[in-house]
Amino acid sequence: MRHRLLLALALSTAAPALAQVHQYGGLAISAGGDRLATIEGPGGLRGHAAITIRRASDGAVQRQIDPCAKCGYAGLIFGPAGELAFVAREPGAATAQLIVADANGATHTLATIPGLASTPRFSPDGKRIALLVTLGAAKETGATQAGVRQIGEIGEKSDEQRLAVFPVAGATTVVTPISPADRFVYEYDWLPDGTGFVVTSAPGNGDNNWWVATLDAVDATTGAVRNITRPATQLNFPRVSPDGRTVAYIGGLMSDNGSVGGDIWTVPVTGGAPTDITAGQPVTYLSLDWTAGGLRAVSLRDDRMEIGAIEPGRAPARPYYSEAVSLGAGEGRAAFSADGRSAATVAQSFTVAPAIHAGPLAALKPVTRDNAAATPVVSARSITWKSDQYNAQGWLLGPATPPAGKAPMIVNVHGGPSAASTPRFVEHGPASELMDQGYYVFLPNPRGSYGQGEAFTAANKRDFGGGDLRDVLAGVDAAEKAAPIDDARLGLTGCSYGGFMAMWANTQTNRFKAIVAGAGLSNWISYYGTNGIDQWMIPFTGKSAYEDHKVYEDMSAVYHVAKARTPTFIYVGERDIEVPPTQSIEWWHALRNQGVEASLVIYPDAGHCVSRPDQAADVRARQLAWFNKYLAK
Repeated sequence: MRHRLLLALALSTAAPALAQVHQYGGLAISAGGDRLATIEGPGGLRGHAAITIRRASDGAVQRQIDPCAKCGYAGLIFGPAGELAFVAREPGAATAQLIVADANGATHTLATIPGLASTPRFSPDGKRIALLVTLGAAKETGATQAGVRQIGEIGEKSDEQRLAVFPVAGATTVVTPISPADRFVYEYDWLPDGTGFVVTSAPGNGDNNWWVATLDAVDATTGAVRNITRPATQLNFPRVSPDGRTVAYIGGLMSDNGSVGGDIWTVPVTGGAPTDITAGQPVTYLSLDWTAGGLRAVSLRDDRMEIGAIEPGRAPARPYYSEAVSLGAGEGRAAFSADGRSAATVAQSFTVAPAIHAGPLAALKPVTRDNAAATPVVSARSITWKSDQYNAQGWLLGPATPPAGKAPMIVNVHGGPSAASTPRFVEHGPASELMDQGYYVFLPNPRGSYGQGEAFTAANKRDFGGGDLRDVLAGVDAAEKAAPIDDARLGLTGCSYGGFMAMWANTQTNRFKAIVAGAGLSNWISYYGTNGIDQWMIPFTGKSAYEDHKVYEDMSAVYHVAKARTPTFIYVGERDIEVPPTQSIEWWHALRNQGVEASLVIYPDAGHCVSRPDQAADVRARQLAWFNKYLAK
């Protein structure tokens, strides 16, 4: 169930791109560590933004690459000879282009794909480029995207994302994938000898089966698939060692494809049982690379993101980088040179605008100043507290100028539940409107979140809304000790799993005086039978709703609605695969039946958490009005 990593803030949904702050996306670093490539521009990265090539030592702009005036760009990757590959696609177009720019910026289209394309990667010798393609795609890739309408005969037909390989010297409109037509490939890495790939993949529906994906090898010539291991966890970031003998990956309890977190595991390329080489550490690994200098990883420890080297069989060394920021603007949280000695990332906090940090691992420094004039418009502090046997952490945001008296506070619970609220710069506009009106906003990371290690992430198995709600309420107590917050004027919001928590909390406590629930789950029994990603539940509950209905009933708000008292605004997308709108309808009906004031808006053609800018703006306006109605003095 999709997280909404994070700045949901006042929104509980995706916001429009920021209006003024210069944004950096798709960050890539050259093999020698001397050049950077980004997709960047003022006002955010929706729609069209040019590719910028910078010198890594000081961030100086060397050139811009922009071969398609209407296209969005993605998947930036440098080749061993300094060329740059990327995917270009006009909004809503039925085709995508794989484009290569040489070291001087001259571009040529290598392939035109009739469908979707992502994640280009050069072969080790630089003569070929692999690409994930979805031919004739019926929808955008991912379960958070709006699904196809469920009309006519319903079955298991779905898009397949497959591997294709193209020679760098040439151009083609004929795309012949090499991986099997019945298998969805999620991620991949080349074998060092160029004979094949290590992939995470699963047969059947790509939206649903990521939770049971396996680690496999795919032959680059025949497309034959050989299983390497069937992990007991979800997995991301498969990376092959330079000698081709070992695969490393991040494995853990993950609730969303794309919300990566867990331990680092290794397994022989030939197959076998994987080994957790970071077991027991109070940290969550978020991204991974295997360079000639060894494993490099980005992790989250409490409120700090770290960049470090991983030595199998040894205790983790002191990280090269550790700051209370968010990192990442490309495929991973950081990009590394081929030898692993240099890195680049995009760092930002709630009060410091994004900047590219680059340089030697032990001396990363800001190299861009596009946002030097951006000033903080909110206050922010990290809050820690004890709940049961756990240490928990969250972020408290408030008005830049402290209020004269006690102020209301909105608690925003992130989705997932396997995710974390991490800093994103806030400027005047949609993300600051609650603080602009005098509210505090509290972003808790209760058990089930990343940042405290795998045991903490797994602590809400079969206990949704139990211990994690206790953590949230204890966090509210901690926030009230840290700032002048009026306990009589508390609001609660969240989307996806956060929407579930907003619905569920209404039946467990009367502490909140107004609630906004986005794409929430009200009845886990009916949800299991109607959602498009039922596989995600099994790692958390152990069994399907048909085999163990009681655990699903016990955490369903509809079974406890008689205790609900708090007025609730509910919103959801009409074509939400992850949490169908029927869940919101069921909760709205239950609240109305109990005489609780409730409002429900279903947004046409929208997917999970309603991300289209005009619709998201309507959500924000309604949410702000709802909180003002019930939390004003």
